[in-house]
Amino acid sequence: MVTPREPLPPSQSKFRVGTTSFMLAIHIGASFALLPAFWSWQGLASFAVLYWITVLGVTLGLHRLVAHRSFVVPSWVEKVLVVMGSLACQSGPIEWVALHRHHHKFSDQPNDHHDAGRGFWWSHSEWMLHEIPALEHTDRLASDLLADPFYRWLDHWFLLMQIPLVLGLYWYGELNQVNGGGLGLVLWAIPLRLVVVYHVTWFVNSATHTFGYRNFDTPDLSRNCWWVALLSFGEGWHNNHHAYPHSARHGLRWFEFDITWQHIKLLKRFGLARQIRQTKYSSS
Repeated sequence: MVTPREPLPPSQSKFRVGTTSFMLAIHIGASFALLPAFWSWQGLASFAVLYWITVLGVTLGLHRLVAHRSFVVPSWVEKVLVVMGSLACQSGPIEWVALHRHHHKFSDQPNDHHDAGRGFWWSHSEWMLHEIPALEHTDRLASDLLADPFYRWLDHWFLLMQIPLVLGLYWYGELNQVNGGGLGLVLWAIPLRLVVVYHVTWFVNSATHTFGYRNFDTPDLSRNCWWVALLSFGEGWHNNHHAYPHSARHGLRWFEFDITWQHIKLLKRFGLARQIRQTKYSSS
């Protein structure tokens, strides 16, 4: 039973103009991508490849590797994965990791920045459109990343990562006379991809705290939701994750397929992942 939440304080009830405007613009751009004039198989391919790169960067890089230190990889591999995750434009890696660690510390409590107790839409996306008090604790929650000049730089300039993608895709589309031209490829690979990745990631905060089943009696609202797990490469086995947050493997039962876990095993096979942390829990 979720206790009723107090109304947001006045300082937090106002919308942040910059974030709200950006989200509105990116959703409008994604809508234009779906117009018939911009359809092409090349656009679909660019979307699919960059979706895989981006989601894997978030789940494998930002989340399981950096936020939870569930396994160890060489420094260059970590940085590549974090750059991939930064292509999601979900803030820089320092802020992303700090907020995620804060969520685990106060999951579904009133001071959780995307507290599911405030409702589905708050936990899904509305929380980020307002002031986020949890960011005041970034220095403490992400001190390991703040000590690295590369992460400090990337945290400040992560939006610039889209520029070479835009230029390359536009050039390819114009050169090869793709339907919709270079603009069509850009719309599919940038705003449409970002919007889909946004909502898939946000479903981990909202849907998996609302729908699904629980393997463990954790003190939060986390659930295992199969369709979120499919879209988010295994992050939808969220109750498992909250029960064992440092486990590199989220899908713990035989039917809980975890695509990110398969990539971790692949890294291990190539000698690029070690000290992989797992829970001993197993169930048929």
